[in-house]
Amino acid sequence: MRLAVNGREAYAYTGGKPFDAALPCVVFIHGGLNDHSVWTLLARWFANHGHSVLAVDLPGHMRSAGPALADIEAMADWTLALLDAAGVQQAALVGHSMGSLIALEAAGRAPARVTRLAMLGSCYPMAVPQALLDLALANPLAAIDRAVMFSHSTLAPKPSYPGPGVWLRGAATQLMRQVLRHQRNDGLFHNDFAACHRYAGGLEAAARVRCPAHLILARDDQMTPTRAAKVLGAALNAPVQLVPGGHNLMQECPEQVLAALRIALG
Repeated sequence: MRLAVNGREAYAYTGGKPFDAALPCVVFIHGGLNDHSVWTLLARWFANHGHSVLAVDLPGHMRSAGPALADIEAMADWTLALLDAAGVQQAALVGHSMGSLIALEAAGRAPARVTRLAMLGSCYPMAVPQALLDLALANPLAAIDRAVMFSHSTLAPKPSYPGPGVWLRGAATQLMRQVLRHQRNDGLFHNDFAACHRYAGGLEAAARVRCPAHLILARDDQMTPTRAAKVLGAALNAPVQLVPGGHNLMQECPEQVLAALRIALG
């Protein structure tokens, strides 16, 4: 589905179903240097079970026109503007990693518009090692390899898991490289990860959230470890659901994440 948001073309995957703004809406917001495709299973499930779905490409990522936005606050404003463009008054927000911060900030900025908040692979503050930020500027492909290495809980999942022919690390690497190539923006990795690192409004946003919130975290996450989410969970009074796997939890443990998200969205 293509929309005009702030005068620029934006894309949102609707889960294989025609978008119906009259249905309860779920907005899925991807993490750094990703796109809507990380949500395919979840988007399709909710689209086929009574919801309308908008799994977005953020500005400057794959099918949404650039430029990429430089901070979490601007991305949150864009997300709310996308709801306006789609004719949606209220929606549940689901975000992964950087997307979880965007969802949090949007829920804090427009508490009456957000019905549920689900934050996957999240923590606050979301500090990024300076060495990785420097590498993202000097050699973005090497930075991708580094991030992918720390985003999975194992070097070798069992054969054919989670499906025949799937190579989790390879798929994650190729997606991030594809986003870079498609946008012809070698600085996009640094843009996204630096936005996470700089974001300082999480607790203030959490204090303004009025909807039920849930944290869905992975036990072996090295990028946003579970211990780093305690402050955020307390601020939101949010239950925590733990699933096996690493930071790329939607790909490593898809069934468990779907089950957790069904609980989170009620």
